[in-house]
Amino acid sequence: MRVAVIHGGTSSEHDVSVASGEGIADGLRRAGHEVVPVLIDRSGEWHTPTGSGRLVAVDTLLGCDVAVPALHGLRGEDGTVQGFLEMLDVPYVGSPVAASAVCLDKQLTKLVVAAAGVPVAAGLPVPAERALEATRSVTELDRLVEDLVGVGLTGPLFVKPVHGGSSVGVTRVDAWPGQTWPEVPGPEAAVGRARTGAGAAAAAATASATTAAPTTTAARAALAEALATALDVATDAVLVEAEVAGIEVDVPVLELPDGQVRCGPSLLVDSDPDEPFFTAAAKYASTATRFTVPAPIAPELTAQLERLAVTAYRALGCRGLARVDFLVSVGGPVLNEVNTFPGFTPASQFPRMWAGAGMSYPELVDVLVRTAVRQCVGSTSTGAGR
Repeated sequence: MRVAVIHGGTSSEHDVSVASGEGIADGLRRAGHEVVPVLIDRSGEWHTPTGSGRLVAVDTLLGCDVAVPALHGLRGEDGTVQGFLEMLDVPYVGSPVAASAVCLDKQLTKLVVAAAGVPVAAGLPVPAERALEATRSVTELDRLVEDLVGVGLTGPLFVKPVHGGSSVGVTRVDAWPGQTWPEVPGPEAAVGRARTGAGAAAAAATASATTAAPTTTAARAALAEALATALDVATDAVLVEAEVAGIEVDVPVLELPDGQVRCGPSLLVDSDPDEPFFTAAAKYASTATRFTVPAPIAPELTAQLERLAVTAYRALGCRGLARVDFLVSVGGPVLNEVNTFPGFTPASQFPRMWAGAGMSYPELVDVLVRTAVRQCVGSTSTGAGR
């Protein structure tokens, strides 16, 4: 088949997408397909082998049997490119518009899967405007903390953009002064940081040492810093979640051309011990991060995670593939996130897991494109699947 591999994009995950696209293109060629690379640069310009521009890209895509939107993050993995391909009536690999949009929104994902009976961590979404005010004002920061405590969030916490992946903009906050947030005398202007532009970190909360306990000051500073870091990436909201102390186990879900939905071997993430959590650096730059396939967990837990992964996959309306990530503590598993198009270099987690089942990288990408074409045959585009 003639396969367009769309990669790059304007999100913060551009480089990861380029690596995924190059890996997929190589795998497809080895599987006997003709590959047409389509690169979206950081400015949003589309480039094809025959020229640049969106009209040129449309002609290129219309000349292909199927497209692989190997894009990560906003304006790629969020349903936008999927909708574009739907309008062109070009079959494509992966989840349709609605599922893609929901899965990139961590809060919406939690609402959907929780309604289907999949456990999730406690959390509170914070609109970007409110999060920004909390980095500038003691009063707003304390009001936010009151709301966090009100839903049981008393630390340690994770603060993350509602949209996005690769742990970009995510911070762990472990400085927390207990079950309540003590009042701090002194002028509000002494606390808070004004963000001066995108990419600027908020200034540390600097309440006078004569009027505030060091632990309270440290907690304020940590939370303000985490909010500002998330706001450097977030477009409309920040999510504050309770930390789930335990292990991360990922489950790969793959849909076959005959419609079967299968789970591959799970993967245990053993993150770089020098990183505070499974950060972007731990994922892509560290040599100390280790992945174990299959995850060395009890068979009963493996079966439970697979059931939950398929339940989440179906409830969200996913299609083709997904990597469903769980955090497992003594209290049991909770769903962390669902990646509708996970990292896809040969060394990435999803291909590693299927390699553990005996499926080579070329075989895996071949299954993806054949499934996409089969799903398209005899059906019409609805935005919720072909």
